[in-house]
Amino acid sequence: MIDMAESMIGVKQMEKFIVPAECTGARIDKYISEMVESISRSRIQGILKNGGVMVNGSTVKANYKVSAGDVIEFQIPEDREPDIEPENIPLDIIYEDEDVLVVNKPKGMVVHPSAGHYSGTLVNAIMYHCKDSLSGINGVLRPGIVHRIDMDTTGLLVVCKNDAAHNFIAEQLSVHSITRKYRAIVYHGMKEESGTVDAPIGRHPVDRKKMAVNHKNGKPAVTHYKVLEKIGSFTYIECQLETGRTHQIRVHMASINHPLLGDAVYGPRDSSYHLQGQVLHAMTLGFIHPRTGQYMEFEAPLPEYFEKLLNKLRG
Repeated sequence: MIDMAESMIGVKQMEKFIVPAECTGARIDKYISEMVESISRSRIQGILKNGGVMVNGSTVKANYKVSAGDVIEFQIPEDREPDIEPENIPLDIIYEDEDVLVVNKPKGMVVHPSAGHYSGTLVNAIMYHCKDSLSGINGVLRPGIVHRIDMDTTGLLVVCKNDAAHNFIAEQLSVHSITRKYRAIVYHGMKEESGTVDAPIGRHPVDRKKMAVNHKNGKPAVTHYKVLEKIGSFTYIECQLETGRTHQIRVHMASINHPLLGDAVYGPRDSSYHLQGQVLHAMTLGFIHPRTGQYMEFEAPLPEYFEKLLNKLRG
């Protein structure tokens, strides 16, 4: 399986899957599209049409239905790396110096370019703002980006302006010494005032576009939470990340029967509040500065939609 956070367009990829029993009967184009996020279903159909997919050693067409134990092999053709252009998009800058930039990302903005999102991203905006002063460690698709938050999550991110700063911040992320506190509204009243979810996160065993608590193939993940306010059938909480897995807070809170309000992927499809995705805000970010060695901590106020929702729930 390919995660766009870990792969780069322009790299030729060889893929091999063994179909599990629960996927028996699925069309092969649909099955592959769920296994490989970085390639569209229409493109998979093109590869199938050209005889580029082998099942048990023989080529198949797009209408082939997979069976348990099928061995699927194919190669994703090499792409030309897209040109990412600077765009004059307003940024909410919390802090800036010669090494780092701390920004407050709005809801609906993708952090870095990926399939279907090559403009309007945070990267397009920081390329315009910082010109050539961005670290290049993560390549042309993710200059300056050392960590990310989901498109519909708001809040703080640190951007690195040079490779030395990038390596220094990345090391803090790897040893879990960066402070990352989030605010969220979750379903149901919590009985305990605080707690910790310590459960590995990996790809969902059936729906490969989702993450899940996965004790077999997941990576260690730890989320600490505490209740800030109980509001009717919801709870306003603070979550502090010890690790930073994809969708970590969303998956962990759903795993203890407290999915985030607005999260249609891991929670109920509730349109009562007309929300754009999960109610989640990266409020506090703290790290040791790469040049001064001093600890710095920043805070982004709750976005307007979040404040209005809290007041509405309080009634």
